[in-house]
Amino acid sequence: MRTCVIFNPAARGEKARRFRHQLDAIGSHCALKATTAPDDARRLAAEAVADGFELIVAAGGDGTVNEVLNGLGDALDGFARARLGVLPLGTVNVFARELKIPLRIERAWEVLQRGRETRIDLPRVEFSANGKSQKKYFIQLAGAGLDARAIELADWSLKKKAGPLAYVLAGLKALHEPKSKITVSADGQNFTGELVLIGNGRLYGGPFGVFPQAELRNGLLDVCVFPRVTWPTLFRCVPALLTRQRLPENLVRRFRARTFALTGETTTAFELDGEWAGRLPATFSVERERLRVIAP
Repeated sequence: MRTCVIFNPAARGEKARRFRHQLDAIGSHCALKATTAPDDARRLAAEAVADGFELIVAAGGDGTVNEVLNGLGDALDGFARARLGVLPLGTVNVFARELKIPLRIERAWEVLQRGRETRIDLPRVEFSANGKSQKKYFIQLAGAGLDARAIELADWSLKKKAGPLAYVLAGLKALHEPKSKITVSADGQNFTGELVLIGNGRLYGGPFGVFPQAELRNGLLDVCVFPRVTWPTLFRCVPALLTRQRLPENLVRRFRARTFALTGETTTAFELDGEWAGRLPATFSVERERLRVIAP
C-alpha cells in the first residue's frame, strides 16, 4: 500500500522528538511530506491522493488529523481512493484513543504497517464565512459555545508547555464572559442551551466518556446540550468526569440525529476536533461508514 506521512517538522514535545529520531526508518517505507504553515496538511493530503497514495497518515494531534481528513475530502473521490492513518503526536489524541491506536509511535507505526482497514461514519458541517458557503469534515467531536470560546482563548505557547491545562485555564476565562443561547433544531424539535457538544465517538477531551452511547458506525451523531453553564455546573461536572469519566445526566439533555442545525448569535463560535472552525449558524450531518481508517 503506497503510504504518505504528513507531519509538522517544528512540532515540540517528547513524542515529536521520538518521531523525528525514527524518520529515517519510517521514510524507508513511505513518502514523507513536511508542513510549512497552518492548513498545509490539508493541501498536502489532497496532493497525496492525486499522486496515487493509498494511505495518508496524519502524524500529529487531533488538529492535524482533521486537516488531513479535509484534504481527503478536497481530492476527487478522495474517501474512496485513500485510507486515513494516524501517528498520535498531539497533546490529547482523542481520536487515537477512541480507536485504541497505541500512543507509542513505534506501536502505532506497526498498526499502520499491518494495514487493517475499518469503516467509520463521516460527519460534516456546512456554514458561511466571509459571505461564502463552507463545508468541513470532522472525525471525532465538535462543540459550540464555551468549549469553542476556550479554544479561541487558549494560549498556543502554554498549550505546548502545559498540555490540556492550557484549555482548562482558557475555559475558566471563558466562564467569566457573557454566554449566548444556542438553539439546536432536529427532527422538528428545538433544544436551547449555552453549550452544545457533538460526538461521533464516545470520548471528548481525552479519556472522558461524554457520549457514552455514541457509536462510530451507526449513522447518527450524539448531541449533549447544557441548558446553563455556570460555576455550580462546573463544580458538579468536574468531579464526576475525574472520578467516573461521565457527566451528571441531570445537568444535560441528550439526543441523536442524522442532521441538525445550530443557531445563535453570529459571534458564537464552534470547534471541530478541538480546533476553532467558524461561527454559527451551522448545519451538521453525517454519512454512514464512508471513511476508511487503519486501526488495530
